[in-house]
Amino acid sequence: MTATDDRQRIQDLMLAYAAAVDDNDMAAYRDCFDDDVEIVGFGESVVNGADQWVASVRSQLDAFTGTQHLLSPSLTTVAGDQASARTDVQALHILKSPTGGTFTLWATYLTDFVQTQDTWKIARHELVVRGTHQHP
Repeated sequence: MTATDDRQRIQDLMLAYAAAVDDNDMAAYRDCFDDDVEIVGFGESVVNGADQWVASVRSQLDAFTGTQHLLSPSLTTVAGDQASARTDVQALHILKSPTGGTFTLWATYLTDFVQTQDTWKIARHELVVRGTHQHP
């Protein structure tokens, strides 16, 4: 496997991550993560463990009728069985409320990956918020 192949597989993993959230497919979403993943910046506390994180996301999605996560190409560095990437994201959230409305997030994902048995998984995932807008 070449570094270019690994970068493509990591890009595909990030796209699978976004698609799983938008499709509310928690089994596919869980498959993106290493069991011991560390999640930073998505709230006040660090979340440790894939199952805990997926349960948190499942409950967060209850506030929305739909989401769409648009990702930039990932700027990825591969070093053996580890990698890191910067991926910019614009996420639209359609609010589940009587008046409707949307919440838009502009952010950067800083993500570390680990490869086991030729499969890349997210080992650490950090959200760096650049801006937000809620309408109305």
